[in-house]
Amino acid sequence: MPHKKEKNKNNTIVHSAQKGYDNKKFIHSSDGRVIRLLAEYLHPKQQLERMKVKKSIIFFGSARSHSSEFNPDSKSSKFYDEARRTAYLFAEWSKTLPVEKQFHICTGGGPGIMEAANRGAKEAGTSTIGLNISLPFEQYPNQYITPELNFEFHYFFMRKFWFVYLASAIIAFPGGLGTLDELMEILTLRQTEKVTKPLPILLYSKEYWKKVINFDYLIEMGMIKAEDMNLFKFVETPEEAFEYLKSELSRIHKIE
Repeated sequence: MPHKKEKNKNNTIVHSAQKGYDNKKFIHSSDGRVIRLLAEYLHPKQQLERMKVKKSIIFFGSARSHSSEFNPDSKSSKFYDEARRTAYLFAEWSKTLPVEKQFHICTGGGPGIMEAANRGAKEAGTSTIGLNISLPFEQYPNQYITPELNFEFHYFFMRKFWFVYLASAIIAFPGGLGTLDELMEILTLRQTEKVTKPLPILLYSKEYWKKVINFDYLIEMGMIKAEDMNLFKFVETPEEAFEYLKSELSRIHKIE
């Protein structure tokens, strides 16, 4: 399609064609999908490298959990407060490590548990990552994400790729369908050895997760093996989560 008028060497007016990568209509068409996919891979890669992010600790959890500051009667507010505390402990520890061995707190970038973890990391004075995705409700960037590490995705699978790629550990706080989706995909990748790197996975609140997922019945029915329970560990407090992962990460990444 015409882009602009200009004259050639014979002084004749010609129309120069618009370059494909500048053509918004094409980029947003079905034929431009592969370019959009590449952009959602390459842009985060560029930014993460520029910001020297090599390792992350992923926090999953409900977007609907709110701080006890604003909703003290909510059953889930304790999880917001404890996710905030957990992230703070990890960020404080990470600051003491050499740059190449530091762990960045990473979340889905939205409200609730995601906000809590980003908030805890920011309060500790570290940069923090948010991997947002465009949704019709609930999902908007929280104010605690480091601006240069605030990403917006259209494709769920590309967002999940970036969750896993840099992850050194994952903590799943109580959540709903989105959290279940993320957790089950991670456990499946570990069970099927599609992710072979050491990846400690913590499930925060044994009471919650055992009510939501009847692991014992899955074993009884032969749907999973008993040893699949070794793919994760239950924890109950920020301090327990921190001490366990600090020990595991120090061993895995040879941190003195």
